[in-house]
Amino acid sequence: MREMPPYAVTLGIEPFEQDGEHLYRLPFGDVVLGRPGYLHGGAIAGLLEIAAIGAVLRALGEGGTIKPVNLSVNFMRGGTDRDTFAGAVVTRLGGRVANVEAHAWQDDREKPIASAQLNLLVKRA
Repeated sequence: MREMPPYAVTLGIEPFEQDGEHLYRLPFGDVVLGRPGYLHGGAIAGLLEIAAIGAVLRALGEGGTIKPVNLSVNFMRGGTDRDTFAGAVVTRLGGRVANVEAHAWQDDREKPIASAQLNLLVKRA
């Protein structure tokens, strides 16, 4: 597994595997605090982006680089003072562009706090 980008390390994002699925955890703390008791929207968007990039890297295998082109986040409810989780699915992996959907949740995966659609520029090794 590759190293996490510096901003993911700063936010405390940790990759893990559950039931064969690659997921990411964002622990709640002062570094991700928005208004009192709630996650900052930028931290949620960063978690979704990291999950999407991780999904594309796994789809590419060991080689290649990725650059985000477009990120659209839909905030569905406020993230509160607990750990947040995210996963992503590559919906299309073309020769130059990958399309990805990512979702973030807290207690219940069926009640996401945010979702995102991303377009990423892919350069294969």
